[in-house]
Amino acid sequence: MYVTKHEIFSIIKTTMRAVNMDMELKDEHTGVNMMYDFIKDEVLVDCNRVQEACQELDKQIPLRTYVEIITIHELGHAMDREALLASLDRAVELYEAKKMVAAENRATDIPFMTLRLEELSTDIAFEKTAWANAEMLNRFFEVVDWDCFEMVRTHSLSTYEKLFEQELKCYEELMEQDAVHTLQ
Repeated sequence: MYVTKHEIFSIIKTTMRAVNMDMELKDEHTGVNMMYDFIKDEVLVDCNRVQEACQELDKQIPLRTYVEIITIHELGHAMDREALLASLDRAVELYEAKKMVAAENRATDIPFMTLRLEELSTDIAFEKTAWANAEMLNRFFEVVDWDCFEMVRTHSLSTYEKLFEQELKCYEELMEQDAVHTLQ
């Protein structure tokens, strides 16, 4: 069942008020269910994607609960805004350095893969911090059921960790090939 943008915004705004955090909220078709823009200090939501993402969970939960959980997660990022802002210079450096490698060469370029792993590792650290902050919000304000919270947290973190593991495996294979090539 499709839920309107107005209904999703209402859930998000109600959740923000429940934890005493009011933020600018924008509907953006990013392909990501919800994200915190730490530069503009606002939450972006893709109302279509949020509904699809909820359906991707192994065990179905009400859309309202899912939206409440990812809302407090994004607010967890907002609680970490200073650290996110402090990481911006390095993120720009990584972005610029990665642009120097042609797309078709990235999977076989060891320096590129090193930068990619650093970027993914940083993303995971920020995600874990946001989830820890969301847990504190949920413990204090009792927003959602803990089983649902843990299921969404586990699912969300696994997407980042799986990507890191895939990239790490590629990197290790490249290093192995490079070592063999160097010995020859």
